[in-house]
Amino acid sequence: MPTGKVRYWAAAKEAAGIAEEAFEADTLGDLMTKITADREELARVVRRSSFLVNGDPVGRREHSAVSLPEGAVVEILPPFAGIR
Repeated sequence: MPTGKVRYWAAAKEAAGIAEEAFEADTLGDLMTKITADREELARVVRRSSFLVNGDPVGRREHSAVSLPEGAVVEILPPFAGIR
């Protein structure tokens, strides 16, 4: 299973309580499930966020269809105007 790093920005960073963390996941969907388990506020932020995988935008692709390569950097970018 690939490993990598997830970076949180703005409200996602606040909700996660950390700027980044290591992960082990095959797809972006798997990663989202893992990082939001028992983190309700982070789950709320993530639902409204955009994602970059190694600098490339995920866009509207289904997260379960986005494979994560070994060493991937996933960035979670909440809307700039806030989400509240």
